[in-house]
Amino acid sequence: MALSVHLKTVTDLRGKGERIAKVAFRGLSFYTRVLENCEDEAAFDETFRWPIASSIDVNEMLEIQVFNYSKVFSNRLIGTFRMVLQKVVEEGQLQVTDTLIDDNNAAIRTSVTIEIRYQAMDGTVGAWNDEEFLESPNARPEGDPFETDVLLSSHQQSPSKTSAAEKALRLRSKLSGFQTKNHDGYKSIASDKVKGKEKKHLHLPFSKGKEKTHKAGKGVFSAMKLGKARPGKDDHHRKQDEPAVLEAEDLDRKAMRLGGALDPDTISLASVTAVTTNVSNKRSKPDIKMEPSAGRPMDYQVSITIIEARQLVGLNMDPVVCVEVGDEKKYTSMKESTNCPYYNEYFVFDFHVPPDVMFDKIVKLSVIHSKNLLRSGTLVGSFKMDVGTVYSQSEHQFYHKWAILSDPEDITAGLKGYLKVDIAVVGKGDNIKTPHKANETDEDDIEGNLLLPDGVPAERQWARFYLKIYRAEGLPRMNTSLMANVKKALIGENKDLVDPYVQVVFAGQKGKTSVQKSSYEPFWNEQIVFTEMFPPLCKRIKVQIRDSDKVNDVAIGTHFIDLRKISNEGDKGFLPTFGPAWVNMYGSTRNYTLMDEHQDLNEGLGEGVSFRARLLLSLAVEILDTSNPEITSSTEVQLEQAMAVTDNCTGKMEEFFLFGSFLEATMIDRKNGDKPINFEVTIGNYGNEIDGMSKPIIKRKKDGGDGNEEESELLQSVSDEEDADDGEFISISTSAPMKPLITDRNYFHLPYFDKKPCIYIKSWWQDQRRRLYNANIMDKIADKLEEGLNDVHEMIKTEKPHPERRLRGVLEELSSGCLRFVTIANKDQNHSSRTRLDRERLKSCMRELETMGQQAKSLRSQVKKTTIREKLKQAQNFLQKLRFLADEPQHSIPDIFIWMMSNNKRIAYARIPSKDILYSIVDEEMGKDCAKVKTVFLKLPGKKGFGPAGWTVQAKMEIYLWLGLNKQRRDFLSGLPCGFEERKLPKGQGVPSFPPISLLYNKKQVFQLRVHMYQARSLFAADSSGLSDPFARVFFITQSQCTEVLNETLCPTWDQLLVFDNVELYGEAHEMRDDPPIIVIEIYDQDTVGKADFMGRTFAKPVVKMSDEEYCPPRFPPQLEYYQIYRGNSTAGDLLAAFELLQIGPAGKSDLPPIDGPTDMDRGPILPVPLGIRPVLSKYRVEILFWGLRDLKRVNLAQVDRPRVDIECAGRGVQSSLIQNYKKNPNFSTLVKWFEVDLPENELLHPPLNIRVVDCRAFGRYTLVGSHAVNSLRKFIYRPPDKKAQHWSTAAKLMNAYAALANGGPYSHPTGEIVVNMEPEAPIKKMETMVKLEAHSDAVVKIDVSEEEKEKKKKKKKKKGGEDIEEDEPDESMLDWWSKYFASIETMKEELRQQEAAAAEAEEKEEMDMAEGSKGQGKTKEKVKAPKEDKKKKQQQQQQQQLPEAPEKKNKQKIDEMKVYPKELESDFDHFEDWLHTFNLLRGKIGDDDDNAADEDRIVGRFKGSMCVYKVPLPDDITKEAGYDPNFGMFQGIPSNDPINVLVRIYVVRATDLHPADINGKADPYVVIKLGKTDIKDKENYISKQLNPIFGKSFDIEATFPMESMLTVAIYDWDLVGSDDLIGETKIDLENRYYSKHRATCGVAKTYAIHGYNIWRDPQKPTQVLSKLCKEGKLDGPHYGPGGRVKVTNRVFMGPTEVEDENGQKKQTDEHLALTVLHHWDEIPRVGCKLVPEHVETRPLLNPDKPGIEQGRLEMWVDMFPMDMPAPGPAIDISPRKPKKYELRVIVWNTDEVVLEDDDYFTGEKSSDIFVRGWLKGQQEDKQDTDVHYHSLTGEGNFNWRYIFPFDYLAAEEKIVISKKESMFSWDETEYKIPARLTLQVWDADHFSADDFLGGIELDLNRFPRGAKTAKQCTMELGTGEIELPMVSIFKQKRVKGWWPFLARDENDEMEMTGKVEAELHLLTAEEAEKSPAGLARNEPDPLEKPNRPDTSFIWFLNPLKSIRYFIWHTYRWLLLKVLLLALLLLMVGLFFYSMPGYLVKKLLGA
Repeated sequence: MALSVHLKTVTDLRGKGERIAKVAFRGLSFYTRVLENCEDEAAFDETFRWPIASSIDVNEMLEIQVFNYSKVFSNRLIGTFRMVLQKVVEEGQLQVTDTLIDDNNAAIRTSVTIEIRYQAMDGTVGAWNDEEFLESPNARPEGDPFETDVLLSSHQQSPSKTSAAEKALRLRSKLSGFQTKNHDGYKSIASDKVKGKEKKHLHLPFSKGKEKTHKAGKGVFSAMKLGKARPGKDDHHRKQDEPAVLEAEDLDRKAMRLGGALDPDTISLASVTAVTTNVSNKRSKPDIKMEPSAGRPMDYQVSITIIEARQLVGLNMDPVVCVEVGDEKKYTSMKESTNCPYYNEYFVFDFHVPPDVMFDKIVKLSVIHSKNLLRSGTLVGSFKMDVGTVYSQSEHQFYHKWAILSDPEDITAGLKGYLKVDIAVVGKGDNIKTPHKANETDEDDIEGNLLLPDGVPAERQWARFYLKIYRAEGLPRMNTSLMANVKKALIGENKDLVDPYVQVVFAGQKGKTSVQKSSYEPFWNEQIVFTEMFPPLCKRIKVQIRDSDKVNDVAIGTHFIDLRKISNEGDKGFLPTFGPAWVNMYGSTRNYTLMDEHQDLNEGLGEGVSFRARLLLSLAVEILDTSNPEITSSTEVQLEQAMAVTDNCTGKMEEFFLFGSFLEATMIDRKNGDKPINFEVTIGNYGNEIDGMSKPIIKRKKDGGDGNEEESELLQSVSDEEDADDGEFISISTSAPMKPLITDRNYFHLPYFDKKPCIYIKSWWQDQRRRLYNANIMDKIADKLEEGLNDVHEMIKTEKPHPERRLRGVLEELSSGCLRFVTIANKDQNHSSRTRLDRERLKSCMRELETMGQQAKSLRSQVKKTTIREKLKQAQNFLQKLRFLADEPQHSIPDIFIWMMSNNKRIAYARIPSKDILYSIVDEEMGKDCAKVKTVFLKLPGKKGFGPAGWTVQAKMEIYLWLGLNKQRRDFLSGLPCGFEERKLPKGQGVPSFPPISLLYNKKQVFQLRVHMYQARSLFAADSSGLSDPFARVFFITQSQCTEVLNETLCPTWDQLLVFDNVELYGEAHEMRDDPPIIVIEIYDQDTVGKADFMGRTFAKPVVKMSDEEYCPPRFPPQLEYYQIYRGNSTAGDLLAAFELLQIGPAGKSDLPPIDGPTDMDRGPILPVPLGIRPVLSKYRVEILFWGLRDLKRVNLAQVDRPRVDIECAGRGVQSSLIQNYKKNPNFSTLVKWFEVDLPENELLHPPLNIRVVDCRAFGRYTLVGSHAVNSLRKFIYRPPDKKAQHWSTAAKLMNAYAALANGGPYSHPTGEIVVNMEPEAPIKKMETMVKLEAHSDAVVKIDVSEEEKEKKKKKKKKKGGEDIEEDEPDESMLDWWSKYFASIETMKEELRQQEAAAAEAEEKEEMDMAEGSKGQGKTKEKVKAPKEDKKKKQQQQQQQQLPEAPEKKNKQKIDEMKVYPKELESDFDHFEDWLHTFNLLRGKIGDDDDNAADEDRIVGRFKGSMCVYKVPLPDDITKEAGYDPNFGMFQGIPSNDPINVLVRIYVVRATDLHPADINGKADPYVVIKLGKTDIKDKENYISKQLNPIFGKSFDIEATFPMESMLTVAIYDWDLVGSDDLIGETKIDLENRYYSKHRATCGVAKTYAIHGYNIWRDPQKPTQVLSKLCKEGKLDGPHYGPGGRVKVTNRVFMGPTEVEDENGQKKQTDEHLALTVLHHWDEIPRVGCKLVPEHVETRPLLNPDKPGIEQGRLEMWVDMFPMDMPAPGPAIDISPRKPKKYELRVIVWNTDEVVLEDDDYFTGEKSSDIFVRGWLKGQQEDKQDTDVHYHSLTGEGNFNWRYIFPFDYLAAEEKIVISKKESMFSWDETEYKIPARLTLQVWDADHFSADDFLGGIELDLNRFPRGAKTAKQCTMELGTGEIELPMVSIFKQKRVKGWWPFLARDENDEMEMTGKVEAELHLLTAEEAEKSPAGLARNEPDPLEKPNRPDTSFIWFLNPLKSIRYFIWHTYRWLLLKVLLLALLLLMVGLFFYSMPGYLVKKLLGA
């Protein structure tokens, strides 16, 4: 079925111009070529054809639009022609001429002539069976969206890349009769297959090339618009959719296949490896990276800082924080009786595990109350998160965030407090940008800074996760056969030997099902219930089937459920849901030995190498309503029974058919070469030799027999009827064993020449193909996008023209692909077996792709040359999102494994996802490798594949696979190369659909392969010398050849042609042309002994010439191209080569192009690369600047004494002069030398330049010290300025700026740049503030805020703030260097914040634009923008008013600042390599671990110098310039390199985040400085137990450059015993700084002052510095003029002209002016560059033992002063500020309304015995108590009691400093800094039991609420901070009196007020306190009067009678009397009984 439209002419056009037409049907549009200079008629004469899959409906439309074409602007629509196809459907053919209509649907004069043909569906495309379609298309109702929207080509192969294109070129000569080098655009239209033959319809629009100078072809992307073919009412909005026009240079041989009909893949322009250049429709791309990276252990460091906790629930607790990562636990110290403890403790955990294991580890923070040696304490609350969540944050860290604590034992309780932490996870090579730790005074906004990833709501709820485990099948036979026999002998029956159970791990909790004894198909039907916060901060649930065993349980298989993939957090999202669905588990092989070497694979580490089992499970989540009383409050994991599910809930069982054919098996490792080899293919357990045999073979062998017996019975009865027609066949899953033949020394091959073995397997699976289909569609969109983006990257890298056009094409494809997905996925069959996740995922994928399509479309219109980088980034985001969406969490058909067996031992495997080879009749849904020949490299299983073993290929296979429903298998052979006969089993003879067991090829073509190996670069160092002896081995089919070995180089230029003769390929000739097999190139290092070492591998595809083609441009001769070489997963260089495959025709080799060129006799019979292919050369001169050698290490234990440098490039070179004595002077005596060399014109092909350092020993021996290869000479190429070009470039710039303004896009400037427009003589005021008015305009408005205004503002501000700012300005004398430092840090933080905000705003704007773009294009846009602009302007005006007052708000007074760099200075100034470059010299092998961090160890020294490369001869005017010294060539004006003495002054400010070095989690750091022979150890000044020490020291060292130029600043940890450990060190190259043009000797300060804290510290004043710079740069100036101006060349600068001395006298000076020029030095033409400002740099500290992981950071700076200049002044004092001594006197006057705690024994009255406790320093060590006010009945207490707290305070940091010993065993005191907080608590005194805590309040002395005037006005809000209150600071107020509330928490965790206290706070400095002393309590001096306590409060002991009278007598007198009488009575009775016996005896004995 097809519709073809022949567009003949368009007539009656107006004007003259270029025309283009667009023809659209069913949303798929084609563009014609551009016709140039048409007047009134445009004769297009082109035919377009749409293959279609469903009959055309009579109402469908065809639309033709004609445009005036414009290269720059969007095309202008002339008119549109639309036609309903009713007539066409009826008649089949039609010719029409009709007028066009314009935008307003009015007819215009222009008319169009077309002819339309329609082939209806009449069986012209092979015999189709109804069941091959999902439903018969004819039977569908009319108007169904499936029919009208979807263009389905009935049977097409996957889109070809350049195949059709190249055919087009071949046909071009026949069709057009002209041949041209100019290679034009054309289109290939997808091919339809008719019974194995191909019909290709080619339509070749030609355009004459415009610029004859360019070899530029233009082509037009097919703008594939998908979706409904709409009537075009809204089409005129699409002005921006101009077709992306592609101009391609050097595309002669990469024929461009532009927009094919069904193929939205626009051309692959610049291929990274030529594999992408012409992948055709029969082969799929091989993957070049070999080694599995998963499962390999890496280094990780988790660092956690526990800062403080707040609002902990509970009374008077002693909290400890326990930090747990995985299984490691660490504890903080204990803080006593506080519920807001401050810790600031730092913990580091180091791990060496695979990434998967690392990211699943749980970080658990728990707060524990009153833990000690004996008790474990009680848990207050905990917080959990997995490491992966932290790692996925930006910068891999959370900084200063509050974790919400909750109690897992009691989920109804709500939150238990907050914990403030920093968490960072660093892998190797990650660098973490720690935000600056300045004084953190920012008021803590807890709610705004919660420790949660973006998008997670602050209020997380509890949820239950129900994981239902139903059953498993296909478990492996676990016990070995030996055990089985023993058991059989003992038990007498053969039972299943596995006792499976399922274990689930989630968020650190484990749950297990019951164990099912001896069962391979266990049924559990149980559910495991987890209770966890939702959304959980743990990404994966680990589900594992384990075998229960007496000795140890082993894992059978593991599966991870990723919660992100089974839920969606958007507005229309859904909770996690899964299944019921099967998950497949993979792991180790299924042959059982007692010890399984691949057990790790079963644990889920690394890629499984075999199918293990399938498990049926489902997951549901229910959010709990915690207010419901029935809920169990514990979070223990529970196990419950679950309902079984029906058998068909996971889909209907279908019979699948897998067919495979092995076309080639080569490169078999020689270790396996001597035994017969065969291959086994399995899918699930089907086809598995071992397990498959264990079931009795029923009539039809159902291998592996998954499913229970009844099921298979049932299946048989069904399938028997079905199979009656195709003859029954038994699956064949292995090829026959064959003995390999030898290819070369390393590899063997199997003789699969004309006979290719086949396998086929039947298997039964639930039919869930839809899932795989949707994933395939998305994968294909993603593949296309990725390839397109790689192209664009490559174009940018190789500087091809117009990458932005290619990107537009890519985005166009993406948007059409996305819309296409929406249409296809929409026609969803309503299965009963679709799970909720299926439905929800489909909905969300469709939503995502729809928006992505729209965004891509609007992004496309924003792609400009200037914005291409950021748009590329956004497109990359699309790619990641697509890949994420395409990954289907619910499995269906398991993956296919191909095993190579040698002598029945499993050697190597390949794993192929089933979705990649799944067949569908809809092309987009088909797997990318289905019915294609795929090149597969087999790899070793498990850990064997790690490291070098995994890099060698075990075998390279060409394999063809097809998987689909058995009933669809009509043409499973359709994709094989043609020309074969099928060989079948005898019983299958004559049955057409019976699969063959082998294919016999009777057609073969003979070719000659020519491999042009030119050179390789940046290879891998394989020898100990740091070089290699490389040679390349080229493999093609079964042949291999080697290049010669080149010794001692990493950049070999082989320049060699390898000819492979008589290469036999099987199949049809035309297929060979499009589908040549790939060539594998391996690079080895030749060793004199042993076998060659593998250095890397790459693939290529040859360009093919058939015998009937001409050997002529554009395809021949082929161009050299770069191919990326891989070694494992890492890149290992590039290969520059070309490959051609020439068919040997009937006339034999005489037809082939001759191999011309001399045979180098001296190189033996080696053919060089022929002339047309090798690059065109020109003469270049290379000048080398030899400066010196540094840090040379010993070579073979001998020191280097007389080194020399040899430079070599392309066979020519030069040697430096010899350094006579390296120790004495390591610099060269002759600075500049040069040599001439022939280099390619094309800069990308320039060979590398090699630098080698040799040591000249006695007797003429040389030893190689080290070498360095400069891979790209580009940065050293000098291009003489073109006089004419300059004007052009400025004009172009102006144009650009104008265009940018016109388009409303900002013309990009680096952020924060001040654009000072220096017209000559223009008066410029000193700028106070700068405001950019609008994002688009670059006008800089200079506002000079006059003094009066400032004053006004200040006053206004004071009024506004009320009493708040009663503050005196700090006077100049109080300011010191630290004031400046802290102010600068604030500024830096502010800058970072602004950058972030700006980035966020830009992003927002981008999104707005995108959203707008997708809404309606064109006209609506301006309207939408307008209000936004106004808003912006308003905001900006507001900002303008705010700006001037901002500084006052912050630091009250302008403090001069410096620049604080958050990183090292080098990174901002390009490593100071402005003219002197440093080249690291390498030696020694590269280690075999992938990571090249080992490079550090290989550095044996550094060469300093530079080079300059230019074409000769140079233009005269350069050499004629004044002062040109021919000896120095291009290096004019460089300083001499004689030794020079320099004073180096190193300032070390402080270190942050040091890695703990002692067991207690702390360190005792001190500074060590090394420079040359000087070694300063500041050991006695170590800082005890600090990880953030402030050193504040400066060190002076006299050094001599060049001998001593590498400065090392190290931080060591002091130890009492043993040697001190290095924590970390940083190295600074002082020499580069000293000689740099950026003047890094002494930073230029912001302002010039001659006294005070900001004194100018350079011995040279700014005027001297400026005149020196002008002299060196040969500039005119500086000329100081009147009125404060200075002129340098043509720039004029303004500035103040007075300076104030220490007495306040003003003096005239030019220094400020000079300083202004220095600040703007980068704007001076020609010589200008940014000068280094006065600064502090932050350098990472590294430890060689832990490469790549930061051990902390050091803030410091270095000044250098030459000794021959005047000496500098004394060093600035930066010693740490000493804390100031203060005394705080707190008088507790009264309390009121204190809760009454005690009940009276007798009266039951409530009372309290109140006392107040207070302390200032964190640990209560200075706590003071008042006396007790006994028996208060009203809660009132009177005290008049004074506490006195002396303390040391650092005002700058607002911290109290305390020094104390940590424990009795501590050696010395440790200094702590804690916040200044006064704690007051009220207690109830008890005599015998512990006192009861009633309530408390914490006052932060810097900001606390002003107390209430009376007790009545004192409310709870004063203490909770819930409302905004005026805050005061005791340091400013000095004296405060008032009432404050006491607070505590009640049983429900609510805050309640438990009393009020009247207190007075009085702060004095130590001096003041000495002058007016006061006594503690109520003592002298200055005693307080006794409190007037009422009578009731007397004290029992002092006055017992009084109290008896008061209480007891008053109430109980009668009771007391009665008691007294009773007592007397009892006494008498007692006495009576006591004396009675004696009396009686007396009487009886008769006394």
